[in-house]
Amino acid sequence: MEFLSVVMGVGLSAACGFRIFVPFLILSLTASNGYVKLAPGFEWIGTNPALICFSVATAVEILSYFIPFVDNFLDAVASPFAVAAGIVLSASCISGIDPYLKWTLTIIAGGAAAGLTQTATASARLASTTSTGGLFNFVIALIEAAGSFFLSVIAIFLPFMCIGLAAAFVIYVRVRFRKRAALPGRVDAM
Repeated sequence: MEFLSVVMGVGLSAACGFRIFVPFLILSLTASNGYVKLAPGFEWIGTNPALICFSVATAVEILSYFIPFVDNFLDAVASPFAVAAGIVLSASCISGIDPYLKWTLTIIAGGAAAGLTQTATASARLASTTSTGGLFNFVIALIEAAGSFFLSVIAIFLPFMCIGLAAAFVIYVRVRFRKRAALPGRVDAM
């Protein structure tokens, strides 16, 4: 059972790369309804006050990404917060193992999953901003919000599928972004 909780935590961490508060909201909902047992010390995530806070924070975060240029600013500052949120989410799911192993896993796997997804989404938004002047960033924002909800739910109910989907997304965006940057005649080609 510990391995499944690690995979679930890493999946929720990957969802943090799309939106920071959505995975907390989904975890809070499922924990408060008894679907997920939180690790000792993290039971607060499943309380009603936390659920209300995560609901408000999620709404504000999602709506903020639909405002042109605010979305790029949020991407610039969100990376360290996404990594920290990924670490907390991973830690909240993992119990029954040695604390040193738990925190090593949460920092390396949870933080990396959130960081990689956040980097991929920021790259996609940057590509959209440079190619469309930010006019189509709302599409990126919509996809990210939906992706965060989807990955969060999948992480809880089908954790192995979530990890595969998150990895496929990161690989797709990286390959797509590199191909676009390598086009002949582009000023930003490396």
